[in-house]
This record gives sequence, structure tokens and C-alpha cells, in this order.
Amino acid sequence: MTQETPSSEARRPDRAALAIAAGIAIVAAIIAYSTATAVGGSATRIGPAVFPYAIAGGLFILAIWTAFEAMRGDFPEREEQRIQPVVWIVGGLVAQMLLLHITGFAIATGLLFAATARGFGKGPLWMTVPIGIVLSFIIWVIFAKGLELSLPAGPLERLI
Repeated sequence: MTQETPSSEARRPDRAALAIAAGIAIVAAIIAYSTATAVGGSATRIGPAVFPYAIAGGLFILAIWTAFEAMRGDFPEREEQRIQPVVWIVGGLVAQMLLLHITGFAIATGLLFAATARGFGKGPLWMTVPIGIVLSFIIWVIFAKGLELSLPAGPLERLI
């Protein structure tokens, strides 16, 4: 009598990993095509186009590697996806995009910080919203005043 072990079972290809490999290959092709059709160029051998081509090549190698591993079925079992954290994070991004020019950088990004923290299961909103706003305000001061970069200013930023 022989017992079959999990390693001796025929493993099926991982369709999700194959889809990820296809997505990576598509991104690599888009980068290579975009770089090839860009207007302008350089007369030197190593110019600004070398790095996008290197990134596209690296992504293409990762796509092949991912497809190979997917065909072997070597990916570990994935946890079941929970939708609530994703909704919190995407909702925070949408709120930031909608509020950025109305409330300014600090408040909009502070709300994004709080929603992301909530998505990761950290802290109540009454605590993470002010923490996010203070941290975002510090970042705004560094970028807007220290580096003289233009970030959207709202009522909080106009106090300075």
C-alpha cells in the first residue's frame, strides 16, 4: 500500500498567478512601447531611454518567472480576501482626491492617513484623524516652505 502525500499530487496551475504574470508582462510592454515611441532622444549611447528599457526588461523577466512558478503550482495558499479594509483605503484615496483643493493638503491627507490606519485595523478615527492631519501638516511645511514646492493649501496651511 502506498499513501499519496500532498507533494506527490499533481498540482494545477495557479490561474491568479498567471493573471498577475500577464499583467506584469503588459506593463513591461507598455513601458517599452512608450519609451520607443517617445519624441526626442539622445545622441549618446546611454541616455535617458536606457532606464525605462531596463525596468521593462526586469518586469518582463519577473513576468516569465511568475508564469513559470504559477505553472508549477508553487505559490502558497492565499488567505481569503476581506473587502472592508480595501474599502477603507480606497475610500480614503477618493476622499483625498476630492478634498485636496477644497480643504488643502494637510486635512485631505490626514483623512487618507486615518482611513488607511482604519483599513489596517489601527486606532479609532477620533485619534488617527488628528494624528494624520498633524503629520501631513509637518510634511506640507517641509515641502512647501523648506523645499519651496507647490502643494495645495487650505485653511490650515494659510495660517502660516
